[in-house]
Amino acid sequence: MKLIAVTDIIKSVRDLPSLPIIVMELLTSFEQPDANLTVLAEKVSHDQALAAKTLRLANSSFYGLSRKVTTIQQAITILGFDSIRALVVAAGATENFRSVKHPTFNFETFWRHSIGVAVCSKQLARLVNENQNYAFVCGLMHDIGRLVLVTRFPSEYGAATKYRDAQDCHMLEAEKEVLGVDHALVGRLLAESWKFPALMQKAISNHHDPEPSDMGGMPSIVHAANAIVHGLDLTNSQNDLVPEISEDVWKSLNIRAVDLRRLFRDTETDFEEACQILAA
Repeated sequence: MKLIAVTDIIKSVRDLPSLPIIVMELLTSFEQPDANLTVLAEKVSHDQALAAKTLRLANSSFYGLSRKVTTIQQAITILGFDSIRALVVAAGATENFRSVKHPTFNFETFWRHSIGVAVCSKQLARLVNENQNYAFVCGLMHDIGRLVLVTRFPSEYGAATKYRDAQDCHMLEAEKEVLGVDHALVGRLLAESWKFPALMQKAISNHHDPEPSDMGGMPSIVHAANAIVHGLDLTNSQNDLVPEISEDVWKSLNIRAVDLRRLFRDTETDFEEACQILAA
């Protein structure tokens, strides 16, 4: 099968529908400390679908609130703008590819894995004093390039899947061998096209192979979370191989054994609740 040209991927990425404007503004605001939070919150409130989904997640046991919140402003007061921003971005992102079908690609499994990595990334970020909500969004979006390949090059991706099954290898290896590109590269192209923050672009692009400058930061967090979620087998996927965690990454995160056990437990506890809301 003919390899996929990067120029064809770029064209396909440009043809994709953009994320909702409010989601784009919220993504940009992660790296804008002077962003007008009141205006952004008002815009969220006016998007009924996003606001409703965000409130469902805010009121779930995922956040353990003692009383029900009924408005975005109230949710921001209780949970903080960072949390609500992450929830809105998550809600918007999960809608963009929802209606697409593919004969050999399981979208439910894909989203469950992505949500698992989001939850685990948030837990890891807490342990290393990074922005937990930013980590949640980076984890959720880490495999977004795979959706571009599946939806825009379905037959080619089907061939890569068959190669993976026949060779019993990681999907990343199969993509490179059969397609000539992998989902991390495609994810970076999409993140650039959608104008994601630079750090989020790096987390998506480098989540399989963090660079020295990534050590201890967001790309390392997502890299480790991806491997941990595969290891926990949260999606019950057949033929799911666990990728290795870079030794340099693990050293840079410096997670104690007692914290690691708690990380596993908390990720499993929060996972199903998050799936019920985000993948509903």
